[in-house]
Amino acid sequence: MQIAILGSGNGGCAMAFDFSQHGHTVRLFDFDRFPKNTNAISEAGGIHSEDQLKGFAPIEYAGADIAHVLDGAEMIFAVGPAYSTAPFAEACKPHLRPGQTVVICPSSCGGSFEFVKAAEIDLENDGIIVAETSTLPYAVRLTEPGKIRVFLKLKAGVFLAAHPAKNTDQVLSRVKDVYPCISPATNVLQTSLQNGNPVIHPAVTLLNAALIERTGGDFFFYEEGVTPAVGRLMEAIDKERVAIGSKLGLQIIPDPELGCLQGYMQIADYDKGFSTARGFAGIKAQSELDNRYFQEDVGYGLVFLKSLGEQLNVDVSNISALIQIVSVLMDRDYLAEAPRTMDRYGLGEHSADQLTQMLK
Repeated sequence: MQIAILGSGNGGCAMAFDFSQHGHTVRLFDFDRFPKNTNAISEAGGIHSEDQLKGFAPIEYAGADIAHVLDGAEMIFAVGPAYSTAPFAEACKPHLRPGQTVVICPSSCGGSFEFVKAAEIDLENDGIIVAETSTLPYAVRLTEPGKIRVFLKLKAGVFLAAHPAKNTDQVLSRVKDVYPCISPATNVLQTSLQNGNPVIHPAVTLLNAALIERTGGDFFFYEEGVTPAVGRLMEAIDKERVAIGSKLGLQIIPDPELGCLQGYMQIADYDKGFSTARGFAGIKAQSELDNRYFQEDVGYGLVFLKSLGEQLNVDVSNISALIQIVSVLMDRDYLAEAPRTMDRYGLGEHSADQLTQMLK
C-alpha cells in the first residue's frame, strides 16, 4: 500500500519506519515550521531505529508538500497530540479523494469527530473512511533528528473503530499485517474512552508540580512520581471514566489492566503497577508544567470526558475537580476553551442509546 503519515514526531516516525519495514511505500508530512526531522529523514533517505525495532527504513518523501504526500495514498495516518488533529485535517481538506482511509492515531478523545469537522467530510457521500485508535502502538522517543528508539511495540490492548463503526472491519483488515495488537472497538466512543493518558498524566503531574518546577523535571516520572496517594487519585479518575463507558454499554478496561495487556506493566494496580513498570522505567518528567500532559490530557482529554459524563448523568466530580485545580495552576480556563466537547460535534443532546445507534 501507499501510506501517508502526517506528523514527524515520535509516533509519526515510528509508524513510518514500521510500515516501510513491512514493505509499504511511505511518504511523511509535517508543516514547514517543524523541519528538523523531515529534513534529516529526507537527507538520509529514511529513518534509523534502535531497540525493539531495529535498522533503517527507506521513506520515499519527507517534507511539507501535503498534496504530494496524499497523492495516491490509500491509508493516511494523522499521528500527533490532540491539538495537531485540526491543523492536519485543514491541510488535507483540498486533497482528500474518494477511496482514501484516514486513521487518527491516537484519538486522544474525539479525534475522528475533530478530523471530520475540520476537513468538512461528508461521511455518507464523499467516499472517505475515517477511523481512530485508542492509543499509539509504541513507546518511542526520538534520539536525534531522523533517529528513533522504540522501547516497546505494544503486544495487545490497542483498539480501533471507524466513524461510523460499519467500516471498522474494513480498516482493521488493512492494518493487521503491521499491527496484530489492534482489536476492533464497538465504536469511536469506546476508542476515545479507552485512552488512558487523561487518567495518568494529569494526576502524576499535578501531585509532582512543585518537584517539576524546582528541578526542571530531573526525576523519573513513574518510578519516583507515582506513590500510593498519586495512585489513589488516578484510580478515582479512572473509575469515572469506566462509569461513563458502562452508561454507554461499553466495557472500558481499567488503566492498570490495560497496561499489563499492552506490555508496559507487570502489576495491575495504580501504585506499584506504575512505579515498577518495566515499560515506563527511565522516563524522565517533563521540564515544565506547560506541557502536553496538561495541555492535551486536561484541556482536550478530561474536558471531553467531563462533557460526555455530564451529558449521560454520570458523576464526574473528580474529573471536574482535577480540571479546576489544573486551571488554577496554569492560569487558564480549560472549561472555557473546551476545544473538544460533545456539543461541539453536534452530539450533546443525545441519550446513550441514541449515541450508540448513531455511531453504528
